[in-house]
Amino acid sequence: MTQTPANSETAGARRRKTAVDAVPPGAEPGQGGARRVMARCDEVALISAMEHGIERTYLTSQHKAHNRLAAQWMRSAGLQTRVDEAGTLRGRLPGATPDAPVLYLGSHLDTVPDAGKYDGILGVTAAIEVASRFAERAQAGEPLPFALEVLAFGDEEGVRFGATLLGSRAMAGTWDPDWFELKDARGVTLREAMEEFGLDPDRVYDAAIDPEQTVGYLEAHIEQGPYLQDADKALGLVTSIAGARRLTVTVIGEAGHAGGTPYGRRRDALIGSSHAVIAIDRIGQERGVIVTVGELTVVDGAINVVPGRVEFTIDLRAATDEDRDAAYDEMIAELQSICLDRDLQVTVHEHHRAPGALCDPELMEAVREGIVATGDEEPMSLYSKAGHDAMAIAEVAPMAMLFTRCLDGISHNPGESVRHDDVDRALDALETAIRRIARNAA
Repeated sequence: MTQTPANSETAGARRRKTAVDAVPPGAEPGQGGARRVMARCDEVALISAMEHGIERTYLTSQHKAHNRLAAQWMRSAGLQTRVDEAGTLRGRLPGATPDAPVLYLGSHLDTVPDAGKYDGILGVTAAIEVASRFAERAQAGEPLPFALEVLAFGDEEGVRFGATLLGSRAMAGTWDPDWFELKDARGVTLREAMEEFGLDPDRVYDAAIDPEQTVGYLEAHIEQGPYLQDADKALGLVTSIAGARRLTVTVIGEAGHAGGTPYGRRRDALIGSSHAVIAIDRIGQERGVIVTVGELTVVDGAINVVPGRVEFTIDLRAATDEDRDAAYDEMIAELQSICLDRDLQVTVHEHHRAPGALCDPELMEAVREGIVATGDEEPMSLYSKAGHDAMAIAEVAPMAMLFTRCLDGISHNPGESVRHDDVDRALDALETAIRRIARNAA
């Protein structure tokens, strides 16, 4: 048997590297600030709770470190910085008047465990770079009619406490006081973590923005899907963000001796759960929704014991809440039928539900104009199957999103990869979009 040395490149890795480094004729990588943006993504990747890999979670020392680093970049770009009451780093470029409304740009700097370099981080570093262009014009006497504020959220992924979008939900004024009692893996409550971080939990509501003083929110993000790559497109126009429901299902049968319990007497929770998982996958495909069983655990299982208790998770997403909820109803009915046939008990606990979010038509047109200005006369429209901070902000203000092609759609993985020339186009598209918004606001 041939063994591959640990330090050698696999064929897939070589293919990915070649695809990333390939640049169309005439396109010089790193023009227009892309090299600085990607170098900053490399720099923030060094901040990690993992020795070999990337992990940054909410209200940790890594959160403090990435805020300090990004604040340096914001100040060098001409922005005034502060950390708000939920731990979000905010960099502000004043508008033409002290009472000017605000256009927000940004994304998140937290990650999942063993993450890539660009999910969220590219959106923050790109926003800083674009803001620096407008800061230079403001110094030359050409301020925008609104303030620009760059946001670096510290919790989008929800890894530490289980609740997602905490920074953007605080900004949207939708903070749930029950979250204060959520605990991390070490038993630390969210309230305790906020106090240790240096925040006053009771002031978290002060992070909320004023919708009447908000122009909107723009977020650039890697696609986290293969559709732009398949269409040979650098950038994409987001139309909406899928709403999600997350569930934990518990199936209870009866544990028994593997040798002594006849098939006719078995109440096997794992077999019942397995049939349920297959049915859930079938329903998802038939209905055109996205459903994932990401975890499945036999509780107190052993090799010689008929499983008596199984827990598994369901992540359900769709283009519309109506499609998502119809699929949910069918899945739960099928799950209950399977368990009834096998004399199993089943409970379903929903621990997360987020409504889908539609992008604002006017802001979408601004983003479309930005993409066209980069040379793509027919921008690709697509809905985001992944959640983003933009969906929280959408509850109180207009929002739009710009997607950048990522290699093979890989995300939440060290293999995340983007092209310099695509990032250049994203920067130019964002700048053009903001210019159009400014023209409409003047």
